[in-house]
Amino acid sequence: MIAFLVLSFLGAGTVGADRDVTFENPNPCAVEGSSVEFRCSYNYQDGQTVRKTEWYKGELKNGVWIRVKLSDLPSYRNRFEFIGDQQHDCSLALHDLQHIDTGYYYFRFDTDMFGWRSKTSVYLSVTELHARVYPDTVRAGDSVSLQCNTSCHLSSTVWFKDGHPVSKPEFQVQAEDAGNYFCAVEGQESVQSEPVALYVQYPPLNVSVEVTYPDSQNESSSVNLTCSSSANPAAQNYTWFRRTASPSSGSSSMFQVGSGQVMSLPSMHVNHTGLYLCQARNTVGETNSTEVLLTISANNHGLFHLGVTRNHTEINKELWSSLSLSQVILLIGVKVVILVALTLVIIWAGRHIRIKNEEENDHDYENESTGV
Repeated sequence: MIAFLVLSFLGAGTVGADRDVTFENPNPCAVEGSSVEFRCSYNYQDGQTVRKTEWYKGELKNGVWIRVKLSDLPSYRNRFEFIGDQQHDCSLALHDLQHIDTGYYYFRFDTDMFGWRSKTSVYLSVTELHARVYPDTVRAGDSVSLQCNTSCHLSSTVWFKDGHPVSKPEFQVQAEDAGNYFCAVEGQESVQSEPVALYVQYPPLNVSVEVTYPDSQNESSSVNLTCSSSANPAAQNYTWFRRTASPSSGSSSMFQVGSGQVMSLPSMHVNHTGLYLCQARNTVGETNSTEVLLTISANNHGLFHLGVTRNHTEINKELWSSLSLSQVILLIGVKVVILVALTLVIIWAGRHIRIKNEEENDHDYENESTGV
């Protein structure tokens, strides 16, 4: 009887030694929303046929550790897939991972003679992607770093801004880089982090002047000049300047004529003719608009005409046409005098250099003669 028990025990040990389950990676980590595969293999005695395979999840119920079939858990319905076979591959795939999927997983197979379940398990960790923009508030020209953090060791992540790929996670920002950023797992771009915002502060851009006035114009008609810009933070201060030309000197001067986003000329008067520009300012800097030429003229019937010119070439034409013949002649004369004076200075400097070189050459010749 004892001999029979010994033989039976040895026989069971021999059979058990031929059956085992091996997990390629017993501690996988994956991101919520992604998919993961448990690579697995199993062995059994030759001559046996596998009749059934099953994956389980370990759960603690009423203080007792039990193994529950994945097929019996409603939360896994249509999310797990046995990708092995009934030979030696016991691999499993889980899709659309959720936090509740974190835990221990076991494999069991049954042959026509025995049933065997894995003694060890696979422990799955499900984590999230956390995007970070550092710093999250910058000024144009500053450097920014995009950081994608997770407790898993991921091979690679990619970045997107407002749905468009970002080439580098570190860059110098410009105004157009402001927006929402998120990171994703490379190859599974549908698995994304929550978006994070990048705020870029920049001085006023595209500063422009708009001129509005009534269709029917008379001396009491008002003219409004409105300054607009794109800035972050928004422009808080607007200053208006007017440039006037001095025909006698050929120069121009600029002086402040108003403040606020809208400057109003209360009436039409030829004295209001001139070049106008606005300066927009915020906490980052200030920028000037291009100049706008207002040309106001009156006819013999007391009606006024307002012309608005923005093109630099046209502005120059308008400025020249607004000058009287005597002013034009005076302005040309001043420029001719300056040009002649500059030419004389160049001629004098050239002669002075030539005379100095000749004196130095004569001095060298006399030294050589004395030496002989």
